[in-house]
Amino acid sequence: MGLNGSRKVLVIDDSNTIRRSAEIFLKQGGHEVMLAEDGFDALAKVNDNHPDLIFCDILMPRLDGYQTCAIIKRNEKFASTPVIMLSSRDGVFDKARGRMVGSQEYLTKPFTKDQLLLAVQQFVAPD
Repeated sequence: MGLNGSRKVLVIDDSNTIRRSAEIFLKQGGHEVMLAEDGFDALAKVNDNHPDLIFCDILMPRLDGYQTCAIIKRNEKFASTPVIMLSSRDGVFDKARGRMVGSQEYLTKPFTKDQLLLAVQQFVAPD
């Protein structure tokens, strides 16, 4: 955990618009933000930067969000890192599938600044 409760947050999304808005919202909340545009890019960044929390889009090319989350959770170093799925569909099936691969929560896009910051507060315990 950084100064004043700031967190290292990784946002994985193939949409530049979503990455940028998430980055702006999280930085306004005082968090350190890393961005990845797909699952492969994300896995390298998780390994190098050890984020406190990960937002992961579901629909991505090559490696989708479920696969990305499952790979992160299989590594014991990151098994307890909260992963929050992002999706433009608000489906019960998607939520259930997200839980099966170990995600903590599910946010529907477009999300608001408050939803993002609340999720970080909820899922990252203070040191």
